[in-house]
Amino acid sequence: MATPRRRLLLLLLLLFVFSDSLVSTARSQGVGINYGQIANNLPAPSRVVHLLNSLNITRVKLYDADPIVLSAFASSPVEFVIGLGNEHLQQMTDPSLAQAWIQTHVQPYISRTKINCITVGNEILTGNDSQLISNLLPAMETVSGALVNLGLSDKIYVTTAHSYGVLSNSFPPSSGTFRQDLVPYIQPILEFHARTKSPFLINAYPFFAYKDNPGEVSLDYVLFRPNAGSIDPVTNLHYDNMLYAQIDAVYSAIRLLGHTDIQVKVSETGWPSKGDVNEVGATPENAQLYNGNLINRIALNEGTPAKPSVPIDVFFFALFNEDLKPGPASERNYGLYYPDGTPVYNIGLQGFLPRMSYSFSAKNVILLFNFFVPVALFLCLS
Repeated sequence: MATPRRRLLLLLLLLFVFSDSLVSTARSQGVGINYGQIANNLPAPSRVVHLLNSLNITRVKLYDADPIVLSAFASSPVEFVIGLGNEHLQQMTDPSLAQAWIQTHVQPYISRTKINCITVGNEILTGNDSQLISNLLPAMETVSGALVNLGLSDKIYVTTAHSYGVLSNSFPPSSGTFRQDLVPYIQPILEFHARTKSPFLINAYPFFAYKDNPGEVSLDYVLFRPNAGSIDPVTNLHYDNMLYAQIDAVYSAIRLLGHTDIQVKVSETGWPSKGDVNEVGATPENAQLYNGNLINRIALNEGTPAKPSVPIDVFFFALFNEDLKPGPASERNYGLYYPDGTPVYNIGLQGFLPRMSYSFSAKNVILLFNFFVPVALFLCLS
């Protein structure tokens, strides 16, 4: 008969094994997150490394190529999407400047930090700067060419992120179309994606649709809760949530321009936990439901109704609340975490932000695990 001590050791052993299984499951889901830094109270990147490791998140999207962040994540399992800001687009149309940017912001880190994508600009086409719009594709082409010249094109792809406002129609999903005034710019961008085998990125927020029409848009439909859903009258496909319908509307718009070989990925989606009085639905409860239910759907490795064999690919917005973001209150309250590492709400991702003095590395945890398990087994079985 096992002694109380042996039973305790066996229980601890099972907890270690079970925890390791949970880690593998969470990482296989491929949950991505946007790591914005428009704030004056965020923890140092060296601490954020431990938080993301504890959350088992291995995909992170930056809006720049912050060297402090990229250095902090050296030797970690995290894969980065880094951003080339809108302010750099004109310079990036010059091949020598594009190559210099990569040599400065990518090459010094790529041997230890995983970087697999560069986003050139963010939501350019729905802005009002005609010069930026004209420079977008040339900058993408030039940055892509610089990666080829430096021998990095097999490791890093180039794309850009679009606002959902590039669509003129999104319902039903099969009738998705791009704005006619943007087609002259989007068509060659799609040809770039098809040629380089890079994805089309869209920032999709069902929250906006609900906020603007709370009397017409079902809250259950946007929050992934049980609901009757809607039937696309053309394809007869059933949609039980708005995000999947939005993704398929983008696929339809791309197909209308002659492409069926480009994957659509969601570069941003999320729900604010707080907003102004006119931002209907911005509550912690709704944010918890939207993000938590979406994580559960990602765990199923499922696709959209129109693309059932292509698992949805999503980057949540965002890791932290950012107190310096301009605009309505919601803009400062999309974070899953407060800057001190406290969850804004619980969606099943239990993370840990270490204290400033924290120095216990993941390697130490592995060494402890490798030591503890054999010892526990020996004591339990002896």
